[in-house]
Amino acid sequence: MVMTGHALAQDAPQLNLPRVQLTVGMYRIDAQVAHTHEQRATGLMFRRDMPLHEGMLFVFEQPAGQCFWMKNTLLPLTAAFVADDGTIVNLADMKPQTTDSHCSAQPVRYVLEMNQGWFAKRGIKAGAKLGGQLFEGRK
Repeated sequence: MVMTGHALAQDAPQLNLPRVQLTVGMYRIDAQVAHTHEQRATGLMFRRDMPLHEGMLFVFEQPAGQCFWMKNTLLPLTAAFVADDGTIVNLADMKPQTTDSHCSAQPVRYVLEMNQGWFAKRGIKAGAKLGGQLFEGRK
């Protein structure tokens, strides 16, 4: 872990990450952005709740097979594995505090975690497209 002048708490939730506005269909998502290794490793660990239309977008340097687990994560989540152009490649429901691997069906650069059921309740499936500045002009 990198220390930059102050110790990073390893048992507290990350609440102050930069945010990005995303859309999928008619729905808006306010997503925290985890783009450093440390931010991605902590993810949504230790969060006790998350507002309905909030999520966390994990941004990797390049597309690769991404796998997630739920160690120290208290909330049931759904991970959307997202291609460079914003297309959802696959979705995975993840149970709290488990170490089961949930992986992308193909190499991706983005993973969006939302409260479990958020996508299903809105009929959003693989093939749907996320919109937002990150995905504009990408093919």
